[in-house]
Amino acid sequence: MAQPKGTVVLAYSGGLDTSCILVWLKEQGYDVVTYLANIGQKEDFEAARKKALALGAKKVYIEDISKEFVEEFIWPAVQANALYEDRYLLGTALARPCIARKLVDIAQREGAQYVAHGATGKGNDQVRFELTCYALCPNIKVVAPWRLPEFYQRFPGRRELMDYAKSHGIPVPVTPQTPWSMDENLMHISYEAGILENPKNPAPPGLYTKTRDPATSPDSPDVLEIEFERGVPVKVTNAGDGSTRSSALELFMYLNDIAGKHGVGRIDIVENRFVGMKSRGIYETPAGTILYHAHLDIEAFTMDREVRKIKQGLALKFSELVYNGFWHSPECEFLRHCIARSQEGVTGTVRLSVFKGQVYILGRESPRSLYNEELVSMNVQGDYEPADATGFININSLRLKEYHRLQSKVTVKQDE
Repeated sequence: MAQPKGTVVLAYSGGLDTSCILVWLKEQGYDVVTYLANIGQKEDFEAARKKALALGAKKVYIEDISKEFVEEFIWPAVQANALYEDRYLLGTALARPCIARKLVDIAQREGAQYVAHGATGKGNDQVRFELTCYALCPNIKVVAPWRLPEFYQRFPGRRELMDYAKSHGIPVPVTPQTPWSMDENLMHISYEAGILENPKNPAPPGLYTKTRDPATSPDSPDVLEIEFERGVPVKVTNAGDGSTRSSALELFMYLNDIAGKHGVGRIDIVENRFVGMKSRGIYETPAGTILYHAHLDIEAFTMDREVRKIKQGLALKFSELVYNGFWHSPECEFLRHCIARSQEGVTGTVRLSVFKGQVYILGRESPRSLYNEELVSMNVQGDYEPADATGFININSLRLKEYHRLQSKVTVKQDE
């Protein structure tokens, strides 16, 4: 029997990996407290509680963090138009600091010196979990079994884990496992590994779970009006049936339903992990995709051009920091403040259509609009003197004329 090592709080999912880790930690001498985050995934939480207790957990925490996930993590990403490598809406990357923050909170409540997780040694999640833990509790100690040789050499594959589970009374799945891994939260679901590791293989039939195939989705669109205040969605109205949602969680879940029905939010990408390798991921982000397009539109309508250029640069850095696990860094906090400041005038309503896997913007209005219909009209001169454009063009062409004049001289000398 191993020497007692104290209490560890394990980020627990109820699946095979973390169930085996729970028992293994007990073998190493830890008292194990398990923490299961309800962050919007489909899960039998009561069954997971019973399973953890049956496997020897001293205590089980099941914490519903869905509302704070939307308000404190998803909304800042919407304000930023956050997008990693031009395509990924950061569903997992945003969830990890939210989950890990509560993990640290429980460890402090329990007086635990240790926290543990089941993230692999090759992925981003180990970084995201641990940077959050160390930022919020510098003295915490992290147990990461998949980085410990005594663990990963003992369990080099799925078969060894299954054998361990059977010999220790850990329930194993009775239905065949999908040949890929999945991770779900309120914002999205990701699919990777297994047969998906060959980037040439298309997503197999039956993989997608949050969205319908656009080809078989409804033949009539849903038309929505989404209201924003300071860059945050505050109300959605379905123009068809008049239904509305205004609380953050209800609004987001409703958009998930509408987008999922129409097959909106699917991407299949190869991305650059922070640890240095490329990986293939398939993602479904239904509500996030609608909000990305809607916010992009109302922001362009209400924000000064030069401010928006700067803000776009900040959003690029923000997305990189979030992806890499630096949510709780001083630089990311600074960027969130800057981006929030840029959103003070981003207020108004966007009307859009959701149809066959696409989001179509139909119109927008705002009391803070910088659009001047009279000024831009081709039928009214307005407060604009067309003759002034001649000088504007002449000044802007000066640099080009000088550059090409010099290039002509250089070319002549080279030909001599």
